Amino acid sequence: MNFEKLSLRIQQTSDYLRTNAVKAVNMHITLRNWLTGFYIVEFEQHGSDRAEYGVKLLENLAKRISVKGLTAPELSRCRQFYQRYPQIHALLEKDLKSFLPDVFFEDFIIENHSLSILGSATQEFYGSFQEGGQSHLYGLFQSVSYSHFTELIKIGDSSKRRFYELLILETQPTVKELKRQIDSLTYERIGLSQNHQHSFAEVLRSIAPQDIQDMVKSHYFFEFLNLAQPKLIEENELESALIEHLQQFMLELGNGFCYEARQKRLLIGGEYYFVDLVFYHRILKCHVLVELKTENAKHEHIGQLKAYLSFYSKNIRAGSDNPPVGILLVTSQNKTLVEYAIGDSDLEIFVSQYQLQLPDKAELRAFIEKELRKEK
Repeated sequence: MNFEKLSLRIQQTSDYLRTNAVKAVNMHITLRNWLTGFYIVEFEQHGSDRAEYGVKLLENLAKRISVKGLTAPELSRCRQFYQRYPQIHALLEKDLKSFLPDVFFEDFIIENHSLSILGSATQEFYGSFQEGGQSHLYGLFQSVSYSHFTELIKIGDSSKRRFYELLILETQPTVKELKRQIDSLTYERIGLSQNHQHSFAEVLRSIAPQDIQDMVKSHYFFEFLNLAQPKLIEENELESALIEHLQQFMLELGNGFCYEARQKRLLIGGEYYFVDLVFYHRILKCHVLVELKTENAKHEHIGQLKAYLSFYSKNIRAGSDNPPVGILLVTSQNKTLVEYAIGDSDLEIFVSQYQLQLPDKAELRAFIEKELRKEK
């Protein structure tokens, strides 16, 4: 072994063990908080002196115990964590059995735990877990911090929650990125697609875009505008509504977008033209020109965007920038027309569809279950 190999091996060993130590701490904190919620619910259901503490149980408990961070609100969150994930008890019987001594379960025998105290809201999900969901849940336990679970427990819809569990297993996002995906309605947007597999892969790439194709979505969802009559909206009204909800709009666009201008004026051949919205992508180092249309895609829309991109590339693009990108947002697209319209162009042009209302989410359930089975 030479000096270089010696130093490399020490560094690799340190990095590996430090990573595993962090994972172990995360798993222990997650388990502690789930058990805390479990104990509280059991006491509320079966405690011999539960009536004595009543509605102030959590406040009294927080004062009595000496555990940093377990305030009354946090104890309430632990209880919710248990109620959202009662199926974790199966992990205690197998994968997590070595984490705790048997004495911890003297008062609360998990093997004989009755579904009756879980409540109807969790029984359906518990049943699906019994059919084979244990593997993916243990994967979550190993992969993420309790902070990820605090975001998941806010989601009442079990199918939607399982979707974000799948997203976590696939991408290992930070808590901030997970929140961004939830806030930007990723689950609902995939429901718009006729090809869920393709759309899901698109989302995975968008979390850390490597090229232009990763940056642009095939569908955009503007339900946050809450428009009373979405079919009657004019282009300038849609543009104004998006600017008024700029934060939600930026979340929907994805990671890396920085807002620059609305109705950006371009002087071309002695006439003024106006780009609806202009952004700069800080990761891919390029301008993004967005044109909004409240109708189906037409070849003249694409021609207009081509002209804007050519002008931007020649007159505005800085030397260190990559070529500008154009996104045409329409209510529907004729894919054949779009292919012909942009086929002979060396410009980066994308035609994407947007919708203003939530889709029917029922058909997503089979897709999510299928993907979770792959995680086993």
